[in-house]
Amino acid sequence: MSRDLGDFQTPPELVSRVLTVLGPIGELWPRVLEPTCGSGNFINGLLGLPYPPLEIKGVELQGAHVRQAERGIRRAASVSVEIRHANLFDMDLRRDLKWTQSGPLLIIGNPPWVTAAEVSSLGGSNLPKKTNLRGLPGLDAITGESNFDLGEHIWIKLLTELAAERPTIAMLCKMAVARNVLRFAQQKSLWLDHVSIRRIDAGKWFHASVEACLLSVTVGSEARGVEAKVYPDLDSHDPIEVLSVVEGRVNDVSGYRRTAFMDGICSLTWRQGLKHDAATVMELRQSEGALRNKLGEKAIVEPDYLYPLLKGSDLFNQPDPIPDRFTIVTQRKPGEPTDRLRDEAPRLWAYLERNAAFFAKRKSAVFKGRFAIFGIGDYSFADHKVAVAGMYKTARFRVVRPFNGRPVMLDDTCYFVPCQSLEHAVLVASLLNDPICLEFIAAVTFADAKRPITKAVLQRIDLAALLARLDQNELRSRVYDEYARMTGREIPPQSVFGLNMNFSTI
Repeated sequence: MSRDLGDFQTPPELVSRVLTVLGPIGELWPRVLEPTCGSGNFINGLLGLPYPPLEIKGVELQGAHVRQAERGIRRAASVSVEIRHANLFDMDLRRDLKWTQSGPLLIIGNPPWVTAAEVSSLGGSNLPKKTNLRGLPGLDAITGESNFDLGEHIWIKLLTELAAERPTIAMLCKMAVARNVLRFAQQKSLWLDHVSIRRIDAGKWFHASVEACLLSVTVGSEARGVEAKVYPDLDSHDPIEVLSVVEGRVNDVSGYRRTAFMDGICSLTWRQGLKHDAATVMELRQSEGALRNKLGEKAIVEPDYLYPLLKGSDLFNQPDPIPDRFTIVTQRKPGEPTDRLRDEAPRLWAYLERNAAFFAKRKSAVFKGRFAIFGIGDYSFADHKVAVAGMYKTARFRVVRPFNGRPVMLDDTCYFVPCQSLEHAVLVASLLNDPICLEFIAAVTFADAKRPITKAVLQRIDLAALLARLDQNELRSRVYDEYARMTGREIPPQSVFGLNMNFSTI
């Protein structure tokens, strides 16, 4: 297997089960395309059907796979088979595919499962030309939001270039890719009919720890919302849920309908925690009477540039999270020059210089400066925050208070809103932890995603709409009880804003 190409060859048994799901392929589709055909398992599966298609075309980048496929294919006199040794990303599928047969087209296969970032980190070259595939805004286009899966790019290429053929596309992919494909189709006004998602056991078939599925769609010509029936496996006849894509959002239909009233715009601005990509030297712990980095080296730096740090695991596991580490903060706002530290903090500067190699390895364009960090601003230094871990399936909103008189920083797996006071933070957290809000979040997030909770999801929570729906006496009682639990005293009457509070950030 070529790791940089995300190459998972599909076992013949799984091929057979996929073909069975699709029905009498030769009767329904005289033409079949496999855009990344590998060593030919799908093609052989097609040729072994009682009624195979009349024409099969395969495209494969790796020469060894092409030769293996050519040697191993069981030729059938009634079927035309062509395997092209080419990079799919270099082809124009409207022009370069020369079919001798006409009629409905089926596209089938198992595209690569790696992301663009993984390919680059492994030194691979199996990448399309860099384009902003989903029309992301500027910042998202250079951060993690644009780190697409190669399989996703192949889906988008097929949908874009072959839409006029109105093909049926049935390919194995990650669940996250399936959702992004449906979102893309809805945003581009592509009508997808007969959409189904059938989960597969990626651990069993590919020894991969990822949620995966067979996504099957038929491309039409009208613009409409997209709904997908989700099945627990390849054999089930009854769906376990229905996903709906409306205005580019993918939702669990039943849960969403109960909580859709609060789907709007959050009046608070959610922020992501600090990103530095140099945890080895930027994060410190107390050990043997000194602060030490992950290498065990002593770090002697000016205390003004050290802040307590909480990570996503701390937020998820601790009702009242207490920092047990520190992080170095080199800037108070994006773009602030870091060379000023040479004079302002000579001990910190010497430490950073000593470890400059860790910063030189960083590739992200967000780091504009030698020792720069990202996700920093006035909001980072708020004494009180409400924060949530993004990498967990369940949302748990926590109040974050100062530690030893210093504001607490969050790492980049966390999202938070700065609050005006502890009372403000307790009220916001009480709202967000209400069962109605948690049901809404569960309806619009996906437990199998790498990062289930994102800023985009959090910005959809209309706190005012939620506040109007709740029993305000009950909410007030919860706020008072939680404040008393945390502090051992009652909320001072003059500090209570009441429940018609202004949800604005500091």
